[in-house]
Amino acid sequence: MRTGLIARKEGMSRYFTPEGQHIPVTILKVEGLQVTAVRTMEKDGYVALQLGAGTPKVKNMAKAQRESFAKAKVAPKAKLMEFRVDPKNVLEVGAELSVEHFVAGQFVDVQGLSLGKGFAGAMKRWNFGGMRATHGVSITHRAHGSTGNRQDPGRVWKNKKMAGHLGVETTTTQNLKVVAVDAEDGLILIQGSVPGTKGAWIAVTDAIKKALPKEVPMPAGLKKQQAAAAEAAAEQPKAE
Repeated sequence: MRTGLIARKEGMSRYFTPEGQHIPVTILKVEGLQVTAVRTMEKDGYVALQLGAGTPKVKNMAKAQRESFAKAKVAPKAKLMEFRVDPKNVLEVGAELSVEHFVAGQFVDVQGLSLGKGFAGAMKRWNFGGMRATHGVSITHRAHGSTGNRQDPGRVWKNKKMAGHLGVETTTTQNLKVVAVDAEDGLILIQGSVPGTKGAWIAVTDAIKKALPKEVPMPAGLKKQQAAAAEAAAEQPKAE
């Protein structure tokens, strides 16, 4: 199990394949993503990596937060997340990750905070069918109907599906395909839509229900590996 990435949702666009096929994609941007802490079995009881991304206003951060980043010798981050990993895939504090952590064609799971829709009725919130459009039904066409039983139990059961607040919940969409990766601009193109509003922080991890491609970097796709590959390509003699 590898670590995931923290990305910012930039919005949606479309991608044309070499065959001319049009694919709707969500653009995720990875910028300044670093390991800020390591959780160990001996100290914390589990193995995980804490990642940080984004550039915050340092003056608005608490002193304890600034000191924790200074102790780790990492620039302050706007968003922190933890990802469980295998002990063999633990990274050093300060390691910077690249979008080349994922490869085109790979399937990923994407988690974010869903879009808030305010107070919603039962038809919109729970996909209820509503009442009849005629035969004596007036005003209550979109009402959810009866919510209780008779004298026993004489109350409405907890967690009954009714009208109420919709959205602003942690939502995970599984098995989304990575269409393309742009290492130069730090972009990941995901086929289809992902939870969250524009500018929201998104967690992207390897799909747990799909096999991991053999070409993915292990234990992770790091920026220094990307730079080393670029230098090696530049040093190769050009064919005349």
